[in-house]
Amino acid sequence: MSESDDRRRRPIRHRGGITLRGGEPDPAMDGTTTDQRLLDRRNGSDWVHTDPWRVLRIQAEFVEGFGLLAELPRAVSVFGSARTPRDSPYYEAGVQLGAALADAGYAVITGGGPGAMEAANKGACQAGGMSVGLGIELPFEQELNEWVDVGILFRYFFVRKTMFVKYAQAFVILPGGFGTLDELFEALTLVQTRKVTRFPVILFGSAYWSGLVDWVRDTMVEQGTVSPADLDLLHVTDDIAEAVRVIQAADAARAQNAPEPPRGEAVPAPAPVDD
Repeated sequence: MSESDDRRRRPIRHRGGITLRGGEPDPAMDGTTTDQRLLDRRNGSDWVHTDPWRVLRIQAEFVEGFGLLAELPRAVSVFGSARTPRDSPYYEAGVQLGAALADAGYAVITGGGPGAMEAANKGACQAGGMSVGLGIELPFEQELNEWVDVGILFRYFFVRKTMFVKYAQAFVILPGGFGTLDELFEALTLVQTRKVTRFPVILFGSAYWSGLVDWVRDTMVEQGTVSPADLDLLHVTDDIAEAVRVIQAADAARAQNAPEPPRGEAVPAPAPVDD
């Protein structure tokens, strides 16, 4: 093995815009993430000196994310497991989904990782669409997948989640684990509580998701912890064309219901959005 090959094999980590190959400059930070250090420091007085400065870093991440993504066309966020192998039918479905969304004029936003995320980015990229990856600092090696055209790595999960929601007209959820479920239920909560304008939340893969939907209907609805109408927030399908049609129909409905200015008055310029 040559020296150059040996150097390429060194583990790569990211802390925001910082790339680390090999060890951490500060051994005390080795194996931790920015999120972990923010949330774990609950004792002592250290937070008095460090946390107020973290606010500036958090603010900078929001500014960087908003600045990068503000000019995106209509977009759909696609979630799914980083562990989905490339020979899985769900990987191939992710490629086809990314391509179909790109053909329909949507940018495709994923977490930028491997597996199902890579599949959706690949499909969008190969179809000539905009392929976006929103990565996250993790305690192990990570890189944005090779099919990401526009990418950013975040330190904080909550900043990254804001970007997924703010710039998407819909969510499509491929089979995934805890992280995928986290994004799914956050989207449902935001729509249910009307914190965001209602948008489609599509579960792709009925064989994978049917047990979850049955539990919501037979346990949660039955015991009154959610209402029967909340089931309508979910759309389950195995058909990529149907998923795209649901998204397009929701887009058309939003455009039709958009408030119009009173007749005889000039249309005001859009106000700056700083939410």
